[in-house]
Amino acid sequence: MNSTPAPQALDRRFEALVFAWDGTAVPDQAADVAALRAAVEGACALGLNVAILSGTDARSIDGQLGARPHGPGELHLLAGGGSDVFRATADDIELVEIDPNEQSDSAGWYFAHLWRCGIAAEQVLIVGEEIAPLIVGQAAGATVVSVAVEPAGIPEGVIAIGGGAPAFERLLDHQAALRRRGALPIVVSDPCWTFAVDGIDPQRERAQESLLTLVDGRTGTRGSVLAPTSASIPAVFLAGVYHGHGEHSELQPAPLWNRLSLRSRDTTVRRVLDLHAGVLTQRAPGEFSSLQFCSLAQPGLAVLRALAPRPALERSAPLVAPPHVHVETEQHGALMRVAVAEGVLESAAVQSIAGRDHEGTLDRIAAYVTIEPDDSSRPALRRVHQAREAGRERLLSDHRRAWAERWEQADVRIDGDPALQLAVRLALFHLIGCAADGGEAAVGARSLTGRGYRGHVFWDSDVFVLPFLAATHPAAARAILEYRVRRIPAAQQAARDAGHAGARFAWESAASGEDVTPRWARDRAGRRIAIYTGQREEHIVADVAWAAACYIDWTGDQEFREGSGKRLLVETARYWTSRAQRDDDGRAHIRGVIGPDEYHELVDDNAYTNVMARWNLRRAFAETTDADIDGAERAAWPELADALVDGYHPESGVYEEFAGFFDLQPLTIAETAMRRPIAADLLLTPEVVQRSQVVKQADVLMLHHLVPDELVAGSLAPNLAYYEPRTVHASSLSPGIHALLLARAGMLAPATAALTLTARIDLDDTSESSAGGVHIAAMGSLWQALVLGFGGARPRGDVLELDPRLPNEWESLEFRLSFRAAKLRVRIRAGATEVTADRPTKVSLPGTEPMLVGPHGHLWERP
Repeated sequence: MNSTPAPQALDRRFEALVFAWDGTAVPDQAADVAALRAAVEGACALGLNVAILSGTDARSIDGQLGARPHGPGELHLLAGGGSDVFRATADDIELVEIDPNEQSDSAGWYFAHLWRCGIAAEQVLIVGEEIAPLIVGQAAGATVVSVAVEPAGIPEGVIAIGGGAPAFERLLDHQAALRRRGALPIVVSDPCWTFAVDGIDPQRERAQESLLTLVDGRTGTRGSVLAPTSASIPAVFLAGVYHGHGEHSELQPAPLWNRLSLRSRDTTVRRVLDLHAGVLTQRAPGEFSSLQFCSLAQPGLAVLRALAPRPALERSAPLVAPPHVHVETEQHGALMRVAVAEGVLESAAVQSIAGRDHEGTLDRIAAYVTIEPDDSSRPALRRVHQAREAGRERLLSDHRRAWAERWEQADVRIDGDPALQLAVRLALFHLIGCAADGGEAAVGARSLTGRGYRGHVFWDSDVFVLPFLAATHPAAARAILEYRVRRIPAAQQAARDAGHAGARFAWESAASGEDVTPRWARDRAGRRIAIYTGQREEHIVADVAWAAACYIDWTGDQEFREGSGKRLLVETARYWTSRAQRDDDGRAHIRGVIGPDEYHELVDDNAYTNVMARWNLRRAFAETTDADIDGAERAAWPELADALVDGYHPESGVYEEFAGFFDLQPLTIAETAMRRPIAADLLLTPEVVQRSQVVKQADVLMLHHLVPDELVAGSLAPNLAYYEPRTVHASSLSPGIHALLLARAGMLAPATAALTLTARIDLDDTSESSAGGVHIAAMGSLWQALVLGFGGARPRGDVLELDPRLPNEWESLEFRLSFRAAKLRVRIRAGATEVTADRPTKVSLPGTEPMLVGPHGHLWERP
């Protein structure tokens, strides 16, 4: 059925244009196409991606068109009846090598290529009714136009405007004009890839800002509405940049690049975070619209385009000093410097404003760097000028492509639960953006999304975040470890100060690596209470060692293994050697500690601490030789490991959380009227909790996740049965670990319930603390539950083991992994698991010998 013209559908900025050559772009092969050539090159220069589809040979098309674009938009020729793909360069056209696993038709390949460039089908305009069948599969959602002079038989859904080749040229010119006028890209509506917030709810706004934060590994910009509102806490943070010292050390707020001097307080503003492209759009009807991103391709660089009345834009300064922060300002507010603990935070911004009074367009680029106090070269200002020279369209193109590439390595797809799918991708978005992939990465408990925990680094980074990065983007995992490596001297000093050997890493760490845990606080009654975690939550030592081993196991990075990794394992093993105490009977104890269950303080022989120390000693022994370490010292490690008590009770198969735990008052939270998660210390009082078997978070159970080979075979089920009903999940770290272990135990219904609870922690603000930033460790545990729990993925030497468990309500679970330099795709369906790898990789499932899997993949079927 013919459709009438729909100007509103075409009067939008598309990111790609696909058109038929014969009969659409040119009337015949003899036509003069000089104007078309200039239009195509001009559109590509403005960032539009162009593809020509034809059954004609590519050389024939190129001989007539001869376009030589210089980007940032690309020109592709999809020729030869759908079998060949050519890319036009500045000098010629070149054949594109297509992966054999790609779709066989060139049009299908092209839409997959656009997706890998961060462009969704909704942002594509197709011209030519004969290619309307492309509105299936990956092209679903694209806008299709017919310029046929006689539009008879045009399929339903195709916009028929007629006019032939001249009408096509007008469409192309219009797209170029929209870009020159500053039009914003189409906002993607895919509910599994976009997180949208409508209006401003004063009760939830600050938590929503955390979720909408733009992250690039080095900077985080909270997703505040551009117009000022009293419900907002706008902020920009740089990773590892703190002010103050000791327990007063705090993440430094940086000058704001995302403020506009708009008078509107309109709560109808809609914010949409496109997770795949890493861009945030805002629109308040009749007031303003905008696009923002923090460049993943060039971390530390931020870009804003805003459309609003020009007078309002002209009132807007390029940078705004954060509240209560002393800022040195130069260049009429375009350059700001803030003194921080390790030097100077320098920020700079440039902006331009065009358009008439009621149609102003603002373009702003900001840059953030840290420099030495005596550096007067203004590197931030230099960087924004370089970025302006590159152009906003190239910055956007590179940024979207960088995000799309990371998603190709990290996406997790759940068919059968759209709400969970969005929650998972929102978590992955923050995990991808939380750590840089070079230098060192200081990942705080709230990442770069808020001031929670003052931006301090905990075991969250090592145990909950690093595994995701080690298995998807190893360079970022290596940067997290580099943060620890560079603080080994501080950890060694902390051990010496406590009278011990080796390295004692800080429970809360900031810039220097010294412990910055507060020593006291006041409870709700105003009473002063001591905080012992900084002094006694010593399992952090083994946690750092475990992170190093996790990275080694996933990546096989031999240079790190023989260098910094070995150093971390040795120095932590030395700490436990000096920390453990021997009885006359030869048994070894670690006394006066706090385990992950922080409800019970200063306990002896916490199972988690002791078993992790035991693992640490054994792994350090395995990773070294007598040529590395004095033989007598090294020989003492496995001997001490064997002597450490672990609290295992063979008659029940349960590990006692710490000495005397079984003697405490039995109190099973699951059997009370209390709904989990709860803060039991507030509900029952700390004194009652300390006398009872109430557990704050996964403690003993963490061992079954991190070091299952250190525990008695078959002990997972009895420990789950014992500890799960006693755990209140007062920490966001807990439910994801329970989901993982329940899945491994085959208890899929409670596993999915715990998984959903984990996925909703920030979306529902269950702890009423998301205003201080997202819970990045909980997000890491969500990935671990899916991939390591339901997927059963685990590296063992050079073999990737899989033990998949698929809930009945899911049609399939698919995830991507990086293992020993190979890129793998794992797809789990009921009764079948399929794995492909870009290079030969050993993979095994339970009861099978390792199979060498390559690009053609392998399918395991289960009865």
